[in-house]
Amino acid sequence: MSGVLEDCIAVVDDEFLIASGLTMQLEDLGLTVCGTAATADEAVALAQAARPAVVLMDVRLRGEKDGIDAALAIHDTVGSKVIFVTGSREAATLDRINLDHPAGVLFKPVLARQLREAIDAALAS
Repeated sequence: MSGVLEDCIAVVDDEFLIASGLTMQLEDLGLTVCGTAATADEAVALAQAARPAVVLMDVRLRGEKDGIDAALAIHDTVGSKVIFVTGSREAATLDRINLDHPAGVLFKPVLARQLREAIDAALAS
């Protein structure tokens, strides 16, 4: 998709320590993090401004909207691949995730190897 940066990754998580940890993991993998967001609205604004190739998206975010709402908006407006990063294994949550066009689902805590494989797969698709 034109305008999407191939090595730019956005991190969306309302827990500062988790967002920071994911950012450090990505940078250790040699990837560029174009920004972080803690709410669905911030995530959509970040994606529209930075046009990341991949968005790492937590499901539960601050505010009325969640990560799935943000992912749907990002998919529709930007086209970035979204990899959900969640601590939830609830069937209802996983069913909602699958309504969006997920490029992958990772369960917390995420290992660097899992992150690299998911990002590589998302960029290849």
